[in-house]
Amino acid sequence: MATKRRPSFDPKSFLARIGDGRSIGKYPKGQVVFSQGDPGDSVFYIQKGKAKLTVVSEQGKEAVIAILGVDEFFGEGCLAGQARRIATVTTMADSVIARLEKSAIIEVIHQEPAFSELFIAHLLGRSIRVEADLVDQLFNSSEKRLARLLLLLANFGKEVTPEPIIAKISQETLAEMIGTTRSRVSFFMNKFRKLGFIEYNGSIENGIEVHSSLLNVVLHEQPQIKN
Repeated sequence: MATKRRPSFDPKSFLARIGDGRSIGKYPKGQVVFSQGDPGDSVFYIQKGKAKLTVVSEQGKEAVIAILGVDEFFGEGCLAGQARRIATVTTMADSVIARLEKSAIIEVIHQEPAFSELFIAHLLGRSIRVEADLVDQLFNSSEKRLARLLLLLANFGKEVTPEPIIAKISQETLAEMIGTTRSRVSFFMNKFRKLGFIEYNGSIENGIEVHSSLLNVVLHEQPQIKN
């Protein structure tokens, strides 16, 4: 008697469906998904849009620590015993985000190797990014840090197709993320535009078009404007 073959498990399809312990929500730009200090009881997955992670110190100083995009998880600290959220997550564009209760994601991690591989790949990617960010802050100039950040926001170097047009983002946010002042960001953005590495109309808040030639800054750091 032939045994019935179990259908293959597709992690992306699983994350796109509502089910036990799984829900999908639409979040307009600027909506808080969860706040620093909230209970850590679930993991989230971005299907569409972008979100930023911010932390506020006891003195009230706010810092942007990450910007997340499509196919990225956040809130996974709850799986490692993090009872309270250590950051606030706010959407930067209209977004569609899946929410998985802690018990639901633990169950699928245990039962489905394909999902485990996807989730482990995310965790490893996040760990590598954190290490690279630390090296960037310790050893690179603010100009190089800004160029690297713009390339990351445009998905250069990732398996997904680069997004040459970065969604609206303020100079203040860019400055917070690379640890410099708004005036320095403005200076370097003007320089990058003159060199033809980026394009934007009026203000960068209207969107930035990033060209692969911006990699010259990361690789050589001292580009020169040709006469």
